[in-house]
Amino acid sequence: MQKVMIVGGGVGGTTVLKLLSESEVFSIVCMADTNESAEGMLAAKERRIPTVTNWSEGLDGDLDIIFDTTGDPTVYSKIKRDMSDQTILIPGSVALIMTKLFEEKNRLINKLENTSAKMDLILNTTSEGMVVIDHDGFIIMFNDSAERASDTKREDVIGKHIKDFVPSTGLLRVMETNQKEVNQEITLTNGMELITTRIPLVNADEEIIGAFSVFRNKTEAVQLAEQITDLKEIQTMLQAIIQSSDEAISVVDDQGRGLLINPAYTRITGLTKDQVIGKPASIDIYEGDSMHMKVLQTKKPVRGVNMRVGPKHKEVIVNVAPIIVDGYLKGSVGVIHDVSEIQTLTHELNRARQIIRTLQAKYSFDDIIGASEEMKLPIEQAKLSARTPATVLLRGESGTGKELFAHAIHNASDRKFNKFVRVNCAAISESLLESELFGYDEGAFTGASRGGKVGFFEEANQGSIFLDEIGELPANIQAKLLRVLQEREIIRVGGTKPISINVRVIAATNINLEHAIANGSFREDLYFRLNRMPIFIAPLRKRKEDLRELAEHLIHKINQEYGRSIEGITEAAIHKMQIYNWPGNVRELENILGRAIIFMKLNETIIDIQHIPDFIEEIPLKQEKLLMEPSGYVSGKPLSEIIDQYEAEIIQQAFDTHKGNKTLTAKALGISVRNLYYKMEKLKL
Repeated sequence: MQKVMIVGGGVGGTTVLKLLSESEVFSIVCMADTNESAEGMLAAKERRIPTVTNWSEGLDGDLDIIFDTTGDPTVYSKIKRDMSDQTILIPGSVALIMTKLFEEKNRLINKLENTSAKMDLILNTTSEGMVVIDHDGFIIMFNDSAERASDTKREDVIGKHIKDFVPSTGLLRVMETNQKEVNQEITLTNGMELITTRIPLVNADEEIIGAFSVFRNKTEAVQLAEQITDLKEIQTMLQAIIQSSDEAISVVDDQGRGLLINPAYTRITGLTKDQVIGKPASIDIYEGDSMHMKVLQTKKPVRGVNMRVGPKHKEVIVNVAPIIVDGYLKGSVGVIHDVSEIQTLTHELNRARQIIRTLQAKYSFDDIIGASEEMKLPIEQAKLSARTPATVLLRGESGTGKELFAHAIHNASDRKFNKFVRVNCAAISESLLESELFGYDEGAFTGASRGGKVGFFEEANQGSIFLDEIGELPANIQAKLLRVLQEREIIRVGGTKPISINVRVIAATNINLEHAIANGSFREDLYFRLNRMPIFIAPLRKRKEDLRELAEHLIHKINQEYGRSIEGITEAAIHKMQIYNWPGNVRELENILGRAIIFMKLNETIIDIQHIPDFIEEIPLKQEKLLMEPSGYVSGKPLSEIIDQYEAEIIQQAFDTHKGNKTLTAKALGISVRNLYYKMEKLKL
């Protein structure tokens, strides 16, 4: 059972308390609110649930879930900081969604219980006595009329074997022969004589699952014998059941002509009895083939067929089964389920799941490690930008933590309770990028989904969108993005109507956009739009004083992922790492530490110098010299030609160092593979 603490005794917390109190899965161990007279606190006390006025007093390492319904970001952050790593913290917005889903579940359960109650009412109001047995012969249903006809209480027979009630019963024989027996005389153990009709119960797979008997007192049966047959009595009962069903039912004869429909059928299809009874089975079909005719031809049931029926073109799911009496096909019965409500609930559930997945950014400024001067400035700039709606451009080498900054900016902004959508512009193929970013209308292209598709920008409306690798956008997408930033509206692929959006754009790149503008691969006007609030994140080689703090943070993270218990790292190991330039930045540092922990013995708890790979000592001096010492001024050559020559030398030497591997070369130079190919073509390498 999941142990739960609820923080906040207002309306939200009270609702969560009431819902979880009814569950057998959750155990509420504590309710916290600063106001002891809050509604939730009083409700908890009534249920003998412990209460505290300071949520920190309720923190327990055994807690599985904490619901924060206060709506206070400060409280949420403090709980997240102080709670156990094994505890799940659910904010009020998600709790609200869960509350609505729980309420919807209870509504559906109540609906099912009401339907069951209606069925019991129908069976208990019929004048015929009815007893139903299961496959093993035990009584599972005994209605009010059966009590009166047999002068036996229901509680005395339910759960007992039918032979204990009627020693000469024929219901077991009916199950064996699968044959109905009409108007048979039986005598109960109390001497009462009855006239009964026995019918086997067969499921959709034509398997015998039990039998039931409809009976009357013999004297009463004789009096009614001239007025009505048992068949009409059963027919009346079945018609009552059909007429009261919320599912649409239609019955046709063996020629496919309509025999019977119920009110639910008229409600769903819009067709009346006069339009259906006596007409061909296909009269109600707008789209699809007649399942009644198919069943009449094959004598086999069909299930789960999607169709559109009636003048309203209602989308339904159809189940049809043959009616076989004494081995002869007499017709077929169809049950029509209206799927519009199911589709609506499914859509809302998928929407709720999507919101839960994208509702929150994962990290805050507390997760950004670094006290060096090189990190203080970008952190302060990011905190300042979070208080404004301005577009932010995060710049830095690969692995420096640009996405971490994007998460933190969103979490510190007034949009933090709205969606945070992350898009890697380099990971989506150019042919799909436009439709993924801006969505598309129905029929925009071959294979487009019915009804179109919402793009990432619409998905992020009222929230933030993080465009990583912005420098990799093709020219046509750059133009559309510029329009989004200028006009605050998008146009779907294949659409003509502008859609207004309110989205905060956070972009990131590890390439030199100024060079990209110079070589024509990036629009200058888009650059000025994006560069309103630039934040430069320093590479790890320029802030090596943060190495220890970063290493300890990463060790804690890797411990959780790998199930280890490494306690720390020695000064010697830190010193060994400080002589390395870390071209892969923090991502490479995490990789090195992870590798060291993997190869450590189980009894080792401290990372020492011998655990750090020796190759990090081999500083690429040649490459560093090239990066730090340009070839110098050459008289008679323009600056652009000197820069191109110098760039060509660096790329060629990096290319040679990595033995022709373009991916490793691009990574070492801090550029994308696409940009590397462009430069090689431009410089004729």
